[in-house]
Amino acid sequence: EAAAAAARTRILPSHCGPPVVPPANMCFPCLFTISTAEVGVIEAFGKYSRLSQPGLGFICCPYEQLVGRLSFRVQQLDVRVETKTADNVFITAVVSVQYQILRERVFEAFYSLSNPTRQITAHVYDVIRSELPTLELDAVFEAKEDLALAVKKSLSETMSRYGYQILQTLITDLDPDQRVKNAMNEINSSKRLKFAIAERAEGDKILQVKRAEAEAEAKYLTGVGVAKQRKAIVDGLRSSVVDFNEGVEGTSSKDVMDLLLLTQYFDCIRDVGIESHCKTTFVPSSRSTGDDVRNALLTAGAAK
Repeated sequence: EAAAAAARTRILPSHCGPPVVPPANMCFPCLFTISTAEVGVIEAFGKYSRLSQPGLGFICCPYEQLVGRLSFRVQQLDVRVETKTADNVFITAVVSVQYQILRERVFEAFYSLSNPTRQITAHVYDVIRSELPTLELDAVFEAKEDLALAVKKSLSETMSRYGYQILQTLITDLDPDQRVKNAMNEINSSKRLKFAIAERAEGDKILQVKRAEAEAEAKYLTGVGVAKQRKAIVDGLRSSVVDFNEGVEGTSSKDVMDLLLLTQYFDCIRDVGIESHCKTTFVPSSRSTGDDVRNALLTAGAAK
């Protein structure tokens, strides 16, 4: 009360007479509202006085003043940092910092920092530009979680003294130069193409091996069938020769074989002749084969 009275007293120069104290009825209430999840900071004569909770509040004008509001909602700050990696590739990293004001440290949060977002941005720049240059480009994408934890640890140690709680830090984007991305895509495409060619060659190899195995098995079975067929033919010829010798007197085994071969020859000619698509020409085999063919062609030509 003494301070308020002293503040209401306006000291004038000595030649102006005694000090003049404003009347008490000049103090009148000013109403205001504070939203949910917010808090108002009130000063009296430029000095911190109290906090105003959500709802309807008032101040004593003109001695008190509502100088600011702080939100307890979770806020997010996106920071873009450009730096280079250990293999001299420039990359842009986007770091999202989610933070919140501590309810028990509103005074520090309001009066300690003039621009908290710039403070957070500076710490993010410091951590990212000290960590990324130690990693190669491929390792950067694998170390996103480690980078996020390093940023969160550094920010939590610093900003907690000023009334801010760092809830989460996320590396939301890692964007190298477009030419670097094209080169990485080409490398990946070449690797996949090489793998595909190797797999296709392996498939062709297996197919050829299986085809050869099947062909060998088929030839084996064909050989077995031909052997059985020839055995059956020999057995049949033997039986026919024996039966013919017993049935026709005065014939030798050679006569019987000649007769059987001639019979098979006629059967073969008959089978060839009845096929419409057959284009086989049988030429007699003898010492005068050339003369016979020439004479046959001349005869055919004269008949035309």
